[in-house]
Amino acid sequence: MRNITFLCNLTALNVFLFCCLMFTYSHETSTTEDFGVTTPNIASTENLTTPGQAINTTVNVSITTTTVKPHESTPDNPCPDGVVCDNLGAPCIVCQLNYYCTYGDVLTANCSAKDHVKCSGSRTFQRPYHCRYAYQLDKDLYRCNMFRATTCKMKQAPPQTYLAACTVNEDTVCLGNRTFYKNFQCNWTSGYKWSTALVLSVTLGGFGVDRFYLGLWREGIGKLFSFGGLGVWTIVDVILIAVGYVGPHDDSLYVYPWN
Repeated sequence: MRNITFLCNLTALNVFLFCCLMFTYSHETSTTEDFGVTTPNIASTENLTTPGQAINTTVNVSITTTTVKPHESTPDNPCPDGVVCDNLGAPCIVCQLNYYCTYGDVLTANCSAKDHVKCSGSRTFQRPYHCRYAYQLDKDLYRCNMFRATTCKMKQAPPQTYLAACTVNEDTVCLGNRTFYKNFQCNWTSGYKWSTALVLSVTLGGFGVDRFYLGLWREGIGKLFSFGGLGVWTIVDVILIAVGYVGPHDDSLYVYPWN
């Protein structure tokens, strides 16, 4: 009985070992096929030649070209890279000017781009210019900072002025400094219309509507409760608004229909 049991156990062990060997073999074969490391597959991807023969190799290279746009002009960098040198603004070029010219004459200056500026084309070129200094140029050739215009009073004798900083346009060549200061007479408006104020004064002036429109609240309330000063105040305001003596509360100018 013991011999039979021993033989059964030995047979089962042999079957188990055989199954393990078959599983290991099949696993190695599938791994080799999946990764494609067999010699025929590798040889098929190359052109093999015998000794003495020339090897012709063709390499296809794909080149992608990227276009770099020139930098835009900014207040911190007024000289953009990559633009044509002849199109540069005045801060980026140096010009040889004739300071002994006759006022108003149109001359030609020899200019060149500054050393630190990277531009395309010829770095030397010519620019036309008028024989004038910056403050003598026409008004459309320079711009001024007008932020002080609304801080001055216009109802004064003589009329008050304010000082503004001006700069010549970049495309304009002139003699001397390109920045200067210029006095302007106070001449600004908040948008109050003279025609509207006059119509309100004639039609509803007895209720102080004209004064309310101009922002004169205290006088408007006085006219409202006094019924236009019994008509006298109303007539006086019509005349004062018509001649422009009574104006907006902020001392700005009227907007006239003929302007």
